Amino acid sequence: MKISGTFEVQLKPISPYAQSNNGIQLGRMSIDKTFSGPLSATSQGEMLTAMTATKGSAGYVAIEQVSGTLSGKTGSFVLQHFGVMNRGANRLILEVVPDSGTGELVGLTGKMTINMKDGQHIYDFEFALGE
Repeated sequence: MKISGTFEVQLKPISPYAQSNNGIQLGRMSIDKTFSGPLSATSQGEMLTAMTATKGSAGYVAIEQVSGTLSGKTGSFVLQHFGVMNRGANRLILEVVPDSGTGELVGLTGKMTINMKDGQHIYDFEFALGE
């Protein structure tokens, strides 16, 4: 199945694990999201970032646990993020962590994309439910 909807996100800085070194800034943030649409859920997680001295080059990884309903089924699952920006060219991978589904979402697999349109965060989620 493929669904789309919107989400609101709040990112809050957390003390970084390491200090800046050689023009690289390492950061750490908490993630709080509220998803609307066929995915009606909230999530919490943590993001690690690396900003380089080159404009538009950075990377991040994140883990967030999503809890709520997905197309009418209740449970939770974990999303893993891997993002790289190479001088402004983005590459982003968001996947469901295998075997992280609970409740009616046991066996969930899937990939999500995130886009911005008119200042609004939009998700597209392609997923399957299996045992």
